[in-house]
Amino acid sequence: MTERCPCDSKLPYADCCEPCHAGVAALDARVLMRSRYSAFALGLRDYLLLTWHASTRPQALELSAKTHWLGLEVRAYKLIDAAHAQVEFVARSREAAGRAQRLHETSDFVLDCGRWYYLRGILKRAE
Repeated sequence: MTERCPCDSKLPYADCCEPCHAGVAALDARVLMRSRYSAFALGLRDYLLLTWHASTRPQALELSAKTHWLGLEVRAYKLIDAAHAQVEFVARSREAAGRAQRLHETSDFVLDCGRWYYLRGILKRAE
């Protein structure tokens, strides 16, 4: 696949998020966050659940086929210590025939058994 990756990295999907979606461990929390955004855009529910830490993972996750993901902007990346990191991002989406929306979040990630996992997110207020 030579299509650009949904995460807006400007790389082809095959060179960006696809390896993570195929099971390769993300190198850091920022890479995992980008791959999770792409998973939302591509409807990869199982990947989203697998990369959500067991301590905070929901039992089920419903994705709307009506959501169209429009873009991702990573605003900040902070390595807190060897096993904890934060990523601040803005993700844009639109529901079918609806207005565009922005999700501005700071997400916490944890390294567990050699793999990064999404732990939780804190929503930012509208700017």
